Amino acid sequence: MQKPSYIPLAILVAISLLGIFLPSVPTQIVTEGLDSGDIAWMLVASAMVLLMTPGLAYFYGGMVNNKNVISTMLQSFIAMGVISVLWVTVGFSMAFGDSIGGLFGNPLSYFMFSNVLDGQPWSLAPTIPLALFAFFQLKFAVITPALVTGSMAERINFRSYVLFMILFSVFVYAPLAHWTWHPEGLLFKMGVLDFAGGTVVHMSAGWAALAGALYLKRRKSHVEASVLPPANIPFVLLGTGLLWFGWFGFNAGSAVGASALAVSAFATTNTAAGAAGLAWILFDAAKGKKVSALGFCIGAVVGLVAITPAAGFVTIPASIFIGVIASITSNYIAHLRTKSTLDDTLDVFPCHGVGGMVGMVMTGVFANSGVNSGVVDQGLAYGETTLFFNHMIALVLVSAFAFGMSFVLLKVTDIIMPLRVSEEDEKVGLDISQHDEFLVEA
Repeated sequence: MQKPSYIPLAILVAISLLGIFLPSVPTQIVTEGLDSGDIAWMLVASAMVLLMTPGLAYFYGGMVNNKNVISTMLQSFIAMGVISVLWVTVGFSMAFGDSIGGLFGNPLSYFMFSNVLDGQPWSLAPTIPLALFAFFQLKFAVITPALVTGSMAERINFRSYVLFMILFSVFVYAPLAHWTWHPEGLLFKMGVLDFAGGTVVHMSAGWAALAGALYLKRRKSHVEASVLPPANIPFVLLGTGLLWFGWFGFNAGSAVGASALAVSAFATTNTAAGAAGLAWILFDAAKGKKVSALGFCIGAVVGLVAITPAAGFVTIPASIFIGVIASITSNYIAHLRTKSTLDDTLDVFPCHGVGGMVGMVMTGVFANSGVNSGVVDQGLAYGETTLFFNHMIALVLVSAFAFGMSFVLLKVTDIIMPLRVSEEDEKVGLDISQHDEFLVEA
């Protein structure tokens, strides 16, 4: 039995009491200029993006061994609770509040969702209520720290993970969202394009995952080369299907309206995923491996990751190339990882980190104003260099910030409470040692 801890409960109760004293009652809800069709689509898109987190739970849960399925899945599900409360309290303010030097938002701008229900629509989403935009963005904030967990699976203390997730969301995710998507943000003003989160979500998660794998070091089973096989490949297939479906909300929803741009993003998303899934298994086959369900699923997800920053800026034929090149690159990096001592349990960095970086580079190559009139500087493929070089600068800046800050936050978390479980708990499995639950085999 774990030692009782009343502090987390006390914090949640304190936040709930703030909800009584700061109820944020709207004075007059804004309706002028809103479009019912856009609102309907964005409600659906927001729900689809939330579905991606349970999808990720199945995707990751199926790939770990059967002693750690429940713990791994719960690490995704718990994000829906923790980040939902954090976002309403201060997260949305820090990501989209009044800019402080282009680095982060004023935490008091929308503290406890003040001025959200009756606030003016977001400047880049003028046809939907501000509250709807805020909750659409919440779903991105939820899945990002959940993505990180795959690199630290089978050895991270659950309570420590929750603390790290909170710190990561406040000090890594929110600033990156502000830099990239706020009109006064550092990267936004540079002209950097990230349609749906290749930089904000996948690169940040990928670099945090690499930091986590390095900080937590190797599992005992990894050292002994006795890693158990995936627990449930059908779970991975189910998770991939849910992710692929939800990703249409992720990317097409980032058009923030029911428009031709949403259709274009929808099409590039599906095309890149299909091409990448095929590229992964064909690349494996070229090396003499058998075609595997796991390989197609991983490849498809890599394609979804890579097209995310480019979805609303590139043509449909270009999305085939983006999916293929990202899949082959990630496959190769994952192969190199297996030859090293790095214990990134579920290859989060090769898939999400590398996939996100490939997508960012490809956006700088193929972005076209004919697809999206918001593209000021066209991609390298169309004879212009400004966007590409700005993306290269941003790639280095975001990588250094996400990795460095994540490593610091891991250290801070570890000082407050140990990040890694004991050797005995790792041997028993986290399902039992962390949660007193276990998977009943048929």
